[in-house]
Amino acid sequence: MTEEKREIIPPKYDLDAKWDECVDLTVRRFVYTSLAGAFGGLLLFRSPVSRWAAVAFGAGVGIGSAYTECSQKFDGFPTKFAPPAPKVSDTPAPKTVLQNPGSQEGQE
Repeated sequence: MTEEKREIIPPKYDLDAKWDECVDLTVRRFVYTSLAGAFGGLLLFRSPVSRWAAVAFGAGVGIGSAYTECSQKFDGFPTKFAPPAPKVSDTPAPKTVLQNPGSQEGQE
């Protein structure tokens, strides 16, 4: 009797499970937010175009939130862009003295 030896893949590297989870998450969020947009469109708008716009907005919110969460699952949190720190000199800036032209001495 032969026994099959299966390698146990750590959850961090199991791409099949990640893809399954992301597809499931995307479909659920797309459907639920589209339905929420349709319900909101029925309550708030009278025009069919406005109602379809509410459905499209809901679908976009669902797909966008699913994409954000799935990209976090695959890559981890994205690194924040930090602009380079400004170069600060230790020497003080030279002081300039400005004179008011109306307060010159010696003129009458």
